Amino acid sequence: MSKLKVAVIVGSSRRESINRKLAEALVRLVGDRMEPHFVPIDDLPMYNQDLEGARPQAVNRFTQQIAAADALLFVTPEHNRSLPAVLKNAIDWGSKPMDRNVWKGKVVAITGTSPSAIGTAVGQQHLRQVLGILGSLVIGGEAYISFKPDLMDEAGDIANASTRTFLLAYMDAYLALAAKVVG
Repeated sequence: MSKLKVAVIVGSSRRESINRKLAEALVRLVGDRMEPHFVPIDDLPMYNQDLEGARPQAVNRFTQQIAAADALLFVTPEHNRSLPAVLKNAIDWGSKPMDRNVWKGKVVAITGTSPSAIGTAVGQQHLRQVLGILGSLVIGGEAYISFKPDLMDEAGDIANASTRTFLLAYMDAYLALAAKVVG
């Protein structure tokens, strides 16, 4: 089988997002074992069913990119103990209409980072619930990363050895499961 096509979705539109930095580090960490595609979500208009008849170009681009992926990797912050509005909006666009739900059957890994001690735990739990309802196959295990000054080196790679080992094992399990499901 060829390399897995993985859509990488960062739940933050912030220019200096620590979650984007983590996503980029994860892609480098697994090397050439997957074909990553960073899928932008910050250009999507707010979901409105009135737009379904003539979907905006950004929505068509987004849903086509998700549909073309073998698997999905979400790297997201937590906003007010939930997922960020920009991410929830993207999920809503991808789930409508229900017969064109792009999330169904996709193998999903979820991680994220935050300066807090529990990382993005509660937001990830909410995202896991929403994607599960939409038919995604969310892998087990939890990857809440506390963003500390020693987490990444100047090149943007995971510098903390124990975190690197943990994230590599998490990504290995994800890629192995996705490869089995995609076949």
